[in-house]
Amino acid sequence: MLKVLKFGGSSMADEKQFAKVRDIVRADDSRRVVVVSAAGKRDKNDHKITDLLYLCHAHLQYGVSCDGIYDMIRSRYVAIRDALGLKTPLEAEFAALREKMDKGISADELVSRGEYFAAELMADYLGFDFLDSSLWLKFKLDGTVDQEASYENLRRAASGRRVVIPGFYGAMPDGSVHTFSRGGSDITGALAAAALDADVYENWTDVSGFLMADPKIVKDPKPIERITYAELRELSYIGAQVLHEGTVSPVREKNIPLNIRNTNQPEHPGTMIRETFEESETERTSGSMITGIAGKKGFSVITLTKNGMSSELGAVRRILEVLERYNINVDYLPSGIDSVSLVVETGKSSPYLYQAMGDLEKEIKPDSLHLTDGMAIVAAVGRKMAFQPGSSGKIFGKLGENGINIRMITQGPEELNIIVGVDGSDFDAVVNHSVEDKKLGDGSSEYLAADVNGDGVVDLFDAAEIDLIKAGKAS
Repeated sequence: MLKVLKFGGSSMADEKQFAKVRDIVRADDSRRVVVVSAAGKRDKNDHKITDLLYLCHAHLQYGVSCDGIYDMIRSRYVAIRDALGLKTPLEAEFAALREKMDKGISADELVSRGEYFAAELMADYLGFDFLDSSLWLKFKLDGTVDQEASYENLRRAASGRRVVIPGFYGAMPDGSVHTFSRGGSDITGALAAAALDADVYENWTDVSGFLMADPKIVKDPKPIERITYAELRELSYIGAQVLHEGTVSPVREKNIPLNIRNTNQPEHPGTMIRETFEESETERTSGSMITGIAGKKGFSVITLTKNGMSSELGAVRRILEVLERYNINVDYLPSGIDSVSLVVETGKSSPYLYQAMGDLEKEIKPDSLHLTDGMAIVAAVGRKMAFQPGSSGKIFGKLGENGINIRMITQGPEELNIIVGVDGSDFDAVVNHSVEDKKLGDGSSEYLAADVNGDGVVDLFDAAEIDLIKAGKAS
């Protein structure tokens, strides 16, 4: 068995986090390939090394001294080395880097050194070989990854070895360093796992997997133990802060399980992501039918009605062509017999929204055309909903019981999601009421969600508790 592990910046923040990483790696002999990020924040007042490196390059660009920032970066890594008793020759490495900076260095190369130094230190600490990502991860001229070449390079370079690899960067055809966008170490880890046909890709971070809903909205949401790649994609699209799309694609193509784990709670199993899960009939027809809830505010809905539109060939195509003209992307397209609604993100569309509506008026000649702003979209996602009769009825019923008006409903053809549009002011309540009915979860008793203190924090209570609180008889 082979496991590829990626550790994020919080796992590399200081010598204490380094020790946790070593314990995790040593706990399983199959953990032979380790990808690391640059050192992250040690506390909320600290700085990420990557941010400091970007700032350092900005200073260089404008001819402003970056000595103070450079010293902070160097001191951070030297402190980790010395605390762990390592022999990595950082002084010489940093001196060479400083010389490059004085002569002129690209932003990509400078910023990549955060991962480079972190990987050198971790390789020394684990007793693994250091493998520079520029030696195997290759980009094409257009900046996309050359997967075929990269995979072959890594297979050769890592064969029979235990290696530590810096994340976030690789090399262009001319040998120059090229970085991914922020969060790119996740992609490096996924590419390494795919290249080596790993049995599992473990992504270690500072959270124990994914939660059923945003904890800023729902108090203590249930963790998600298992989720499919399709469910993950749905949640990500609607606003859940999950993984970069580039992280998912390489391992999904190879059907490699992706396990999200917590460096600070290594005993927690985290969230396992796979293409499919083998589930018994009992599992399909009982227990939680919702995997996760996600949503976003800030949508506008263009509603167009025209008598006989259903028999007008190409009507929807012509409507979409008008919006395409203004680079307005349509997120959802619920429709009736002679009407269609176009759901778009307000912020991205606002500069040209009214011009587009003017063109729709002239070219489509609708009987009515109106715009609704301030909408929010919430999606309930779950692979089990297709197997449980009445799934949508339970969700809609719960929202109706709590006085929430549903402005729009749509569902994907695979019955993987149920999407509702509501007034933005109802957004938090919808998320809560979609998950707080435990009959949609683990089959236990019902609870109600309420902001009883008026502080914006929504807690879960049973009905009796809420009555007492409102009466001032409980706290």
